[in-house]
Amino acid sequence: MRVLITGATGLIGQEIVSLCHAENIKVNFLTTSKSKLVKNENYQGFLWNPDAKEIDLDCFKNVDAIINLAGATISKRWTDSYKKIILSSRKDSAELLFESLKNTPHNVQQIVSASAIGLYPDSLTNYYTEDFKITSANSFLSEVVNVWETAVDRFSELNIKVTKIRTGLVLAENGGALAEMIKPIKLGLGSAFGSGKQWQSWIHIEDLSEIFLFTLLEKLEGVFNAVAPNPTTNYELTKSIATTLERPFFLPKIPKFAMKLVLGEMHLLLFESQRVSSKKIEDAGFDFKFHHLQPALDNLLN
Repeated sequence: MRVLITGATGLIGQEIVSLCHAENIKVNFLTTSKSKLVKNENYQGFLWNPDAKEIDLDCFKNVDAIINLAGATISKRWTDSYKKIILSSRKDSAELLFESLKNTPHNVQQIVSASAIGLYPDSLTNYYTEDFKITSANSFLSEVVNVWETAVDRFSELNIKVTKIRTGLVLAENGGALAEMIKPIKLGLGSAFGSGKQWQSWIHIEDLSEIFLFTLLEKLEGVFNAVAPNPTTNYELTKSIATTLERPFFLPKIPKFAMKLVLGEMHLLLFESQRVSSKKIEDAGFDFKFHHLQPALDNLLN
């Protein structure tokens, strides 16, 4: 089996590439950088430029499936110009893949695409499943995810199975949200954001990567939430990180207006609440390695 991965050199992409190689799955990957090109039987790089609608069509040769992780990080200040980049990086990359496949002989049977739980509305009481009906974009993040998923859904027009992985807060050792959260805590400035009651639906990066591979190998179609079975509150998350790092956790909760001054509109990442269900992927047969927060933090921080 051979898969084509976009975003293969990113935090999650590297983990998925390692899993693929462990399963003897060959990997093609797309990159905008010539310096990242690699050419061997198991791992081959190809150039693309979604902005210019350019792609090396050889990337599709002998490929059975696509894992789509392409998209600019949301963990950067949301200026008007950068918000356009967040949107276009997801939409343009998916559209370039679609148009290329539409006009090129290929063997692609499935696309497994990253998505995000940011599609679900901010709520302290709702418990979101994949069946929740989204009536309209209620925030910038939900707009991003809606545009992203709509672009990926088009692959079904080519008789390609579409699988969308709605990812929660990714906990990883060397990057992502956790790396940012531990910075103030290590300085002894650990505190919850706002009321601290907002739900954080998290997932360990190992489980997230395994879900991508699981849905691919099991040929699962549709939407799946990629979150651990036990969401936690922001208060419990930050307190648990501080306890694990043996750092103090006693400061007053950080008010919303303060973080808005520091981060601008991006402060919503810290204050929005989404309690999300993992039942669908578990019912499909996936077994989480990290069900609870503390073992996940022990694994990553100790």
